[in-house]
Parts: sequence; C-alpha cells; structure tokens
Amino acid sequence: MSVSKETKKVTTHTLQRMKAAGEKISMITAYDFSFARIFDQAGIDVILVGDSASNVMAGHETTLPITLEQMIYHASSVIRAVNRCLVVVDLPFGSFQSNSEIALASAIRIMKETGAHAVKLEGGEEEIDSVKRIVSAGIPVMGHLGLTPQSIYKFGTYNVRAKEEAEANKLKKDAQLLEEAGCFGIVLEKIPAVLAKEVSESLTIPTIGIGAGGFCNGQVLVMHDMLGINTEFKPRFLRQYLNLYEQVTGAVQHYVADIKSQDFPNENESY
Repeated sequence: MSVSKETKKVTTHTLQRMKAAGEKISMITAYDFSFARIFDQAGIDVILVGDSASNVMAGHETTLPITLEQMIYHASSVIRAVNRCLVVVDLPFGSFQSNSEIALASAIRIMKETGAHAVKLEGGEEEIDSVKRIVSAGIPVMGHLGLTPQSIYKFGTYNVRAKEEAEANKLKKDAQLLEEAGCFGIVLEKIPAVLAKEVSESLTIPTIGIGAGGFCNGQVLVMHDMLGINTEFKPRFLRQYLNLYEQVTGAVQHYVADIKSQDFPNENESY
C-alpha cells in the first residue's frame, strides 16, 4: 500500500524515540491480511508475525513445527495490509540456531520475499553471532528473552522464568549482549516484573513485555488471546478485550437457524 503524506511510518528509530519520551509501545500479533489491516488502521505501533501461527493458525501444540516458508506466507499476507506500523517477523525454529550463515540466509529470505521491516529471534549469548551477522547485513533484529517458546522441551514447562538468581543474572547479561550486538528492541516474556524493570532501565533500546509487568517500554499480546478467539488460554497476564468466540458462535448459529427456517435469503436478498 502506498503511504500518504499524512501517514508517519513507525520505524525502529520511532520506537527508540518513544522509549526516550516515556511513550509506551503497542504491539500485537497478526497472521493475515484482514486482521493486519484492522490493527494498522486502529493505530497499533508494531505487528509481530509470530511463530505462534503454529499454534493459533495451524493447531500445533508448540511453535516448533512451523516452517520458514509458512512464516514467509503469513508475513507476506500481513505486509500487504500495512500502511503505517512496523512489521516484525519471527525466525522460526531451525532457521537460525545451527549457525550464523543459515540465520542470515533465513533473515534475507524473509526480508526479500515478504517486504517485512525486521526479524525477531529467540535466545541470548548463544545467538549473538547470528544477531551480529544479520544486523551487519542491514536487517533490523529484535531479541527475545525469558520464556522462549522454541525451547519449551528444554524448559519442560511454560512457568515464569528467571525467578532464581542465576537465571536472572544470565538474562540481564544476555540483554546487554543483544543490545551491544545491535538489536533494536527485546521481547521479555513471562519473567518477574521487578527483573523486567531492572532490564528495561539498564538498556537504551526498548523492551516489549508479555507477562513481564508494567515497567517494560511496551506490551505485546497474541491477537487470538486478546480478542477471545482462543478460550482455553487464560494466564494471569492476559487481558481479554473481546469475546469473539462467543460472538462468532452466536452469529453462525443465527445464520444456520435462518437457513433452516427459510428466513434467509428473503425477497430483498434475492435477484
């Protein structure tokens, strides 16, 4: 979509300025054209094309099965809808962990084939070489620390991370390393609010929290959770702004009833 002169595109630099000014950053996931267009027009700052598509779009138990090709498909659909907000795309499991050359190749494919604005990858010190290599190619990178869903089988649980001192210290170190490597921002997922506050205040780049309290520089939620499409997932950090499951169910039941009773289509709805 073309950008009008009145529309100010959100960039990585915009997010930096927002942090400096104390303005909170809004972020939500999207995976298709229609919802991305609604979110962009509603004024969201950042859309994350998350590997959570593996769960909410494809029905997998974890984020691990989704492929790079599938992420490119979802990101391409989203980017065609966006006029203003920044679009960040997750590098899926297996597309960056083995070595930095593969990571760069994956990031280049996402940028070239989707038109997205940045990529996101999970992990700290272990992934610094990949971050540096991608950034050096001119591709903006967002980090992701705390609960990293791609490592769920290593963790064995979706419980809060970094409650113990050793893990908290590693997270603080990883955050500093990601900033030094060139990340423009970091997602902090499901960690104690006091730790998220410390990390956010120690960095010049913005932090985006999910289950990490109100001291982060912004917040992100999965659209299916926030809109009440997914009714099974109800963690403490989730604020549900709509109950689409209930509303859509009612609408479809009404539609079925109208067809069965021959009320639809009526004379005015016929040619």
